[in-house]
Amino acid sequence: MRSAAVFLALLLCLQWTWAQGESGEVTGTDAETEGGNRQEEVHFEIQGVGAAHDQSSSQTNISPDIWAELKELRDMAIEQKVELRNSKSKIEKLEQENAATQARLTASESKNAVLESRVNTSENLVAELRRENMVLETRMSSSENEVAELKRQNADLLARVTASENKITVLETRMSSSENEVAELKRENADLLARVTASENKITDLLARVTTCENKITVLETRMSSSENEVAELKRENADLLARVTASENKITVLETRMSSSENEVAELKRENADRPKVAFSAGLTNAGPVGPFDTEITLKFSKVFTNIGQAYSPTTGIFTAPVRGVYYFRFTVLGICPSAWIGAYLYHNEKKMTRNYDYNDEHGHVSVSNALILQLEKGDVVYMALPSGHGIFDDSNNYNIFSGFLLFAL
Repeated sequence: MRSAAVFLALLLCLQWTWAQGESGEVTGTDAETEGGNRQEEVHFEIQGVGAAHDQSSSQTNISPDIWAELKELRDMAIEQKVELRNSKSKIEKLEQENAATQARLTASESKNAVLESRVNTSENLVAELRRENMVLETRMSSSENEVAELKRQNADLLARVTASENKITVLETRMSSSENEVAELKRENADLLARVTASENKITDLLARVTTCENKITVLETRMSSSENEVAELKRENADLLARVTASENKITVLETRMSSSENEVAELKRENADRPKVAFSAGLTNAGPVGPFDTEITLKFSKVFTNIGQAYSPTTGIFTAPVRGVYYFRFTVLGICPSAWIGAYLYHNEKKMTRNYDYNDEHGHVSVSNALILQLEKGDVVYMALPSGHGIFDDSNNYNIFSGFLLFAL
């Protein structure tokens, strides 16, 4: 019974020592002193167990295997404590490397304004870094399995940062300088690790530096969140710009279609206008002064031609001959100045009198009449003006009497 009690006491002592080593609640000089006391207590307990074993070996039958297992448990506890201490050192080194890597990422983020065109590529990297930082944050205080995960994640971070550096050619010089600084930091970390291994009095300083690194990681996480918000805002802005560009492109396509249609219509109108006959004339009567009255009706020959496009009007005969079938517009004006006399004029289409305009000058000054009409003519039809018998008109260089016409459209 006594040997069993001693065995249980030793197990409880070993378990308590292991729990204190994992909790990491004791720091600095207190941790060193208390660690030394625990080792002395464990050694004392084991010596006590050994003494108890020597004293009770004559009274109880304890198997040598049990005693060997107790020694093996003691050795395992010591090894686990050493491994735990080494694991803490590795964690600190990895945290420092992670801080250096995060500093390099911060330098890359400061150049995002230059790299807006590569935002889409960086988004995946930012998302991946975010997930990895979350994994680092949740697994920072875990066991050696988490240390291995940190190593893998740090390797991924370094690989991704290296890939980003290859893409950012503008920052190659600064990144090379940063890598040299990282190498220098690694050498300093190696020196620090040697100094920590040589002297446990540096544990307090290392723990303080770990706290600083954790604070830096918190700051980096805050900056990362801010960067993610900026990236999300850029995504929304890019989506709005893309929608606006798409709408503009659609409008441009519609305008191009309308422009092509308009150009085709203009070309068609140009062809139609090129094929369409051009007919227009305007002529004055004479510079001789009075014309008439005569005993018979005469054809008025407007001999002063102002315009005669198409040469359809003959100033020799005073007759307009339609060159094509179509609709024509005609207008005329005549003036009389003889007192107590009639003035007037007829307009003929072929042999048909289309209109008669006249007035009587009752000694109150000049008298004029005018008219206009639209006629549908066949090719070869004639239109002319005539002065009725007994009527007189007057014209000179002021061109009081005008006969005009032009083709509205062909049929």
